[in-house]
Amino acid sequence: MSVLRSSIDLVRRAEPIRITGSVAASRGLMLIAEDLPAPVGALVRVRSKDDIRLAEVVGFEGERTLLMMLQSSAGVRPGDHVETRESRPTVPVSHALLGHVIDGLGEPIDGKHLPRGLTPQPILVEPIAAMKRAPIEQPIATGVRAIDGLAAVGRGQRMGIFAGPGVGKSTLMGMIARGAEAAGGADVNVIALIGERGREVKDFIRHSLGDKGLKKSVVVVSTSDQSPVMRLRAANVACAVAEYFRDEGADVMLMLDSVTRFAHAQRQIGLAVGEPPATRGYTPSVFAGLANLLERAGAVENPDGSTGSITGFYTILVEGDDMTEPVADAARGILDGHLILSRQLAQRGHFPAIDVLDSVSRIAGDITPGEQQRARQTIVSLLAAHKDVEELLQIGAYSAGQNPRIDTAVNHKDRFDAFLAQTTDEVTPIEATRHAMTTIVAAAEAELGKRRAVNPGSQGPAGANHIRRA
Repeated sequence: MSVLRSSIDLVRRAEPIRITGSVAASRGLMLIAEDLPAPVGALVRVRSKDDIRLAEVVGFEGERTLLMMLQSSAGVRPGDHVETRESRPTVPVSHALLGHVIDGLGEPIDGKHLPRGLTPQPILVEPIAAMKRAPIEQPIATGVRAIDGLAAVGRGQRMGIFAGPGVGKSTLMGMIARGAEAAGGADVNVIALIGERGREVKDFIRHSLGDKGLKKSVVVVSTSDQSPVMRLRAANVACAVAEYFRDEGADVMLMLDSVTRFAHAQRQIGLAVGEPPATRGYTPSVFAGLANLLERAGAVENPDGSTGSITGFYTILVEGDDMTEPVADAARGILDGHLILSRQLAQRGHFPAIDVLDSVSRIAGDITPGEQQRARQTIVSLLAAHKDVEELLQIGAYSAGQNPRIDTAVNHKDRFDAFLAQTTDEVTPIEATRHAMTTIVAAAEAELGKRRAVNPGSQGPAGANHIRRA
C-alpha cells in the first residue's frame, strides 16, 4: 500500500510536457504571451537575447496568457521565447534546510549551498479543513511577560501584532523568536520577511535572531525592491516550509512580517490583471488571499497519530494608526487574537509597547490555569481604573481617598509597568511570569482590602468626585 501511495504521489508531482509560447505585448507590470496554455500559478522562463528571466502566470484573456515578471522586464522583446518551468510551484525542504536563508524561489541568498536530498513541497495548498484541526490545549512560551502573562498564546494559535510604523513590531518579533528558542517554546522557527527594507534583513538575523536562533530556523526573504509576485511567493513558501515540519510532528512557530506588505503585493497584481478596486483601493483577491494565508496555520493530528502545529505571529502595519483600515480589520476578524502596540507607550520608552487593555487572546482561557486568569483580570481592572483618571493625574486635579480601587491602581502602577516592560535580550520562563503576576496581585489586593475597610462608602467611578476642589 505504501508503494502504491508513493507512486501516486510521484504521478501528482510529475511535470507535464513543457509548454512553449512567445511574448506578444507588454502592459505595465505584465507581459502578454501567445500560444502558452499554462495554468495560473505556473512558473515560466522568458528567454530574451541576453538573458533568461522568470515570470509567473497570473491570469489569461481568451487565448493570451498574462505573465508577471519576478525580475526586471528590461530587455524583453516581442517574440521572445517563453517556456514553462513548473506547472505546480514547489520549494525543496528537509531538516537540513534549518539555518538557511532563502528567497521566494527557495534559492539560498546567504552564500551557503543548499543541502542534497530535499523534498519538493507544494507552496500553493488549501488551508487545514475545519474538522481536521486539533484543539488548542497547550500554551507556547514566548519569554515575553506581557504575552505569556496577559495574552497567552497556545500551540496552533494565530496571533496578530498590530501597530503603526516605528512602534516596535519587528523588535517584538525578534524577542519572541529568541524567547521561544530559549524557553523551549517551539521546535522550529520559520521567519518570513516580506517587503522588508534590505538593510533590516541582516540586522534582524544578526541581532534579533542570533546564531543560536538561526540554527533552528528557516528564514524566507523578499525585500521591498522585488516584484509583487516574489513577495507573494515568499509568504507562501514560508507557509509551505512550516507545513513540512508540522507534518513531521514538530511544533513550528511561523512569524510573518508583514501581512500588510503581502496585501499590497496582492493589490498590485490584482490591479495589473484588471480587478476592480473595492475597499479603499484593495481588490477582492486581497481579502481572499489574506484568509487563505492566515488559515494555513493551526494544529493537526497526523495520520500516524502524531500531532504537529503551526503557531502564527503576523505583523500588521496599521496605516496612520487607524485600526479600522481594511487590512487590519480583515486580519483581526480571521486571527485568534491580537497584540496592539501603542505609540504612546513607545514614546514613553515602555517596551515592548503592548497595550494590554486593547490586546486579547481568544484562546487564553483554555490554556492558562485559573490562578493566572484571576491575576490577569485584577491587573487589567486596575490598569483600566488608572487609565480613567490618567488625565486628572497629569494636571494634578485628582484627589486621593475617594475611590479605593483607583487609589490602589495609582499606587501600584509603577509595579505593573515594571512587570510589563522588558529589555530585548531578557527572557522570562512562563512559571516565573505567573509567579511575578500572583505576587504583584496579592500585594495590590491586600492594599485594596485595607482601603475599603477604612473607607467602605466610597466606591464610585472616576469622574468629577475625584477632582481636587480649589
